[in-house]
Amino acid sequence: MSTNTKSIGAAAQMNTPVAAEPGAPRQRDIRLDFFRGIGMFIIFIAHVPYNTWTLYIPARFGFSDATEIFVFCSGMASAIAFGTLFQERGFLVGTTRIAYRCWQVYWAHISVFMLITGTMVLADNWLATDGAYIKGLNLVPFLSSDTGTNLVGLLTLTYVPNFFDILPMYLVILAMLPIVMALSQLGRWYVFAAIIGLWLVATLGWINLPAEPWSDRVWFFNPFAWQLVFFTGFAFIRGWLPAPPINQSLMIASVVFILAAVPLHEYEFQHNFQFLREAREALGLLVEKTGFGFLRYVHFLALAYLAYVLAGPNGDNLRTIKGPFVAICCKVGQQALAVFLAGQFLSLMGGIYLNQFGSTALNTGLVNFSGFALLIAVAYIVAYFKSSPWKKQAAGKPVDKQQQDRSSHSTSALSQPAE
Repeated sequence: MSTNTKSIGAAAQMNTPVAAEPGAPRQRDIRLDFFRGIGMFIIFIAHVPYNTWTLYIPARFGFSDATEIFVFCSGMASAIAFGTLFQERGFLVGTTRIAYRCWQVYWAHISVFMLITGTMVLADNWLATDGAYIKGLNLVPFLSSDTGTNLVGLLTLTYVPNFFDILPMYLVILAMLPIVMALSQLGRWYVFAAIIGLWLVATLGWINLPAEPWSDRVWFFNPFAWQLVFFTGFAFIRGWLPAPPINQSLMIASVVFILAAVPLHEYEFQHNFQFLREAREALGLLVEKTGFGFLRYVHFLALAYLAYVLAGPNGDNLRTIKGPFVAICCKVGQQALAVFLAGQFLSLMGGIYLNQFGSTALNTGLVNFSGFALLIAVAYIVAYFKSSPWKKQAAGKPVDKQQQDRSSHSTSALSQPAE
């Protein structure tokens, strides 16, 4: 059986086509969009300062968190949008498309950094906080007398503050994709060896990127380690990895592992039992976030497997759920990059509100639910603009079918990979 035939067969199990007919609109997998949307809401909660809801997000009960959802789903979406392009149009066109996407993500990162920095300066000036919000994001060095050096650092991604580190990580991983596709021509085992070997070197701390021109701090999310979860999602969609079987033994093993991780991570257990704190510390690199420790990977795969089972074959269980919840989450997941960028800004605005007016239950609920509503609004507005409504059929005027198909294909390709 040829590699292409096996890829298509494995992708059919995941209900995601590896290659469509040229010019045909790409299909979306409801599971990918839904869980990516859920991840966007969780990331928003996690980013709001003074937010007591962070005590109840998945990151408080296990080794992995919403970052893994974001990166894994981005790998899956990239396989749909970019992997098929390499297959259909060749290496040069695929690499050019990756470069264009990296360019988009790069300027999205720069833009949101400048917007948030300017907003924090205004907030400190208007609220007379003596620079508290600038200090809270560690922006004081950037705004110091050596701003010129730090501005160069920002533009060269050698200055990456912690709050702004996810998109640079995604950008670097995305830039690795042409190399992976080139290796795939030799065989999938060459790809697996390169991915695992690079992860091992990175998780041991032997390779990383500088995060500050004035110190030896490195990127909080090491892209050379986190590429493991990205390319795991990519490999599932490409058919390099088979869809996991649904059986009771795997489900029980996943549940047991997830429950066993709770005492090693949840605050009350860690606060009240010294031996659990010592056990957690002894795990060291296995659960470390910067280097994407191995137990984080296993924990995420266990959660992902249970989500895969609960979603049902081809996501049928999600389709049968009544009400708008699934549709809204899918819409948010489809526009994940725009939602993520909006969430970065809105989460800090929410933190300013809670800092000024107190983290009461009412205020916390108001910030979170208002943030959700605004993120949903962003998703629908962006989807509306991507639909190119100005190109719709005028009254009594026939539609140019070829132009409509080209517009649909372009919009689909641009919206697939997210952050």
